Amino acid sequence: MEKSLPPIPAKRYFTIGEVGDLCGVKPHVLRYWEQEFTQLRPMKRRGNRRYYQHHEVLMIRRIRDLLYDQGFTISGARNRMQEIIQSERDKKRNGELLLEGVEDFDAMDTGLPAPDESGADRLGHLTASATDHLLALRRELFEIRDLLSPAY
Repeated sequence: MEKSLPPIPAKRYFTIGEVGDLCGVKPHVLRYWEQEFTQLRPMKRRGNRRYYQHHEVLMIRRIRDLLYDQGFTISGARNRMQEIIQSERDKKRNGELLLEGVEDFDAMDTGLPAPDESGADRLGHLTASATDHLLALRRELFEIRDLLSPAY
């Protein structure tokens, strides 16, 4: 991506204005995308106000990337999103752990050191036992997230 997008805060719901800022698109674009991408269904409350959840913000970023950075048409992006979602459903059905959406420890504010130039393990300063414990905890958290996320 040309312009780096801000990190997504740890909140349960986001307003359309917040999502616009997080994804680099205007609110009217988000409303249009809701019509074009059936997977995008924010919750609507009082006076039809839209409230987006974390997974929807990630989906909007993916749509934005397909349209703005990869040059897909709306139709092409819609088809690509269907392929991606079907692939994720197949992975879940096969019991594979999905880590998509959270790229790495860099995407989370963990306080762990960044990798060095050689690409050495960023958990190298920890004991093997602590590293195994952190990785097991991370896997469990992703499993919980996947269980709680709707199967869009």
